[in-house]
Amino acid sequence: MHSTGLIATECHARLGFIGNPSDGFFGKTIAVMVHNWAARVLLWESPELVIESHPQHDAHSFAGLDELYATAAREGYYGGVRLVYATCKRFYEECLERGLMLPRANFTVRYDTDIPRGVGLAGSSAIVTATLRALMEFYDITEEELGKPLLPNLVRNVETKELGLTAGLQDRVIQVYGGAVYMDFDRERMERDGHGLYVPMDLDRFPPLYIAMVRDPSDSSGIHSPVRVRWERGDEEVIAAMAQFAHYAEQCREALERGDLEAVHGLMDANFDLRRRLYGDDALGPANLRMIELARSTGASAKFSGSGGAIIGMYDDDRHFDQLSALLAGHGFSVYKARLHPD
Repeated sequence: MHSTGLIATECHARLGFIGNPSDGFFGKTIAVMVHNWAARVLLWESPELVIESHPQHDAHSFAGLDELYATAAREGYYGGVRLVYATCKRFYEECLERGLMLPRANFTVRYDTDIPRGVGLAGSSAIVTATLRALMEFYDITEEELGKPLLPNLVRNVETKELGLTAGLQDRVIQVYGGAVYMDFDRERMERDGHGLYVPMDLDRFPPLYIAMVRDPSDSSGIHSPVRVRWERGDEEVIAAMAQFAHYAEQCREALERGDLEAVHGLMDANFDLRRRLYGDDALGPANLRMIELARSTGASAKFSGSGGAIIGMYDDDRHFDQLSALLAGHGFSVYKARLHPD
């Protein structure tokens, strides 16, 4: 029986803590969810099925060309409504494939998000995940019926198969599981089970983290990197680097468990340094490199949260954070303390 009340769901942003980008190459990573920003969905029963456009993210009326230009540069041409639309379609298909009969009931769905766009905080997958949760609650479909370890695949398929976007599993895993998760995307396991090994971790073992990001995401990176093509061709340098990223995740997991934050600091820096050698400065972009340089000049560690636009790292205490924040803000970057726990 479907739910007839107002359904409210949410999904928060995520940080790639260590090991990325090996998640897209059968590697290993650790990711954490941050409660600074979230995508939220409201869903309720209605006579017709209605997907509401967001007045800001899906705007089609503007004061002038300058406003249209700014909106398109910030939001793209399709906003978030396509993500909700595609999630509804994929959810229906998934239920059909599993023999789960859905009652004939319509709904209205509305989304909102304050996750910064284009800076590698998994804002798109957050909208998809929050929508999926609302649909599951409305139609009384449980995680067990769809298979929790397979839910990240469903979320990814919304973006890759429905919308033709490039998307890995790390973001979707942490947004389905929450908290902090160690992920092993071993090829043999992935091909056998259809998912990786996902191990929740103790958030209290993580150090204080900052997040810094560019204010103009369009300037967050440079040229397209050929790393994927090189990996598919069996390039030994790329294969060795992805194995090393995965090893960093293993080492970091062990260091966190024994409370060795000095080792964690070094591994986070090493993760970025390897990425820089592999991808090259042109692909990483001058703004990203400048953020890393400034943050490290204060003694903080620094690495990418995702694919660029935002960096994360460890800081010592409030005084250290204030120094870090003032320096980065003085050069035009936004800086936040990462909220790993809900309020």
